[in-house]
Amino acid sequence: MSLHTDIKGQLKEAMKAKDDVKLRTVRGMMTAFTNELVATGKKPQDELDDQGVLSVIKRLSKQRKESIVQFEAAGRQELADNEKAELAVLESYLPQMMSQEEIEPIAKTKLAEMGVTDKSKMGIAIGALMKDLAGKADGGDVKAVVEKLLA
Repeated sequence: MSLHTDIKGQLKEAMKAKDDVKLRTVRGMMTAFTNELVATGKKPQDELDDQGVLSVIKRLSKQRKESIVQFEAAGRQELADNEKAELAVLESYLPQMMSQEEIEPIAKTKLAEMGVTDKSKMGIAIGALMKDLAGKADGGDVKAVVEKLLA
């Protein structure tokens, strides 16, 4: 069963369980899926493939993280808490990301392979690493590891 179909089913489960946070989050995801389908020239009743679903969920979770920072900076903790609850639901659908400790040996190998020893080629190294670790590691973590290794 595809991830898109699975999430549709969880919408019904959230309604039955009267789980407001999950219901609100899943409805938002379904809307984003439909918007993505329309933007790519497909019909709204079509389904996204699993890769498309994950990219939409990553985008939604990134938006939540940015909102949390802004709400906390503005002193609106109740809104930040809502966003954190939605973020937790979104992250439950994403694969586990690698930690910086797990990224470091891969980054060392890649830097040695490419012959990168200074920060002038840091962007190229990060790009190559992100291609290798697509979907497995957060870009911010990869950048932090490369900066640490080239410091």
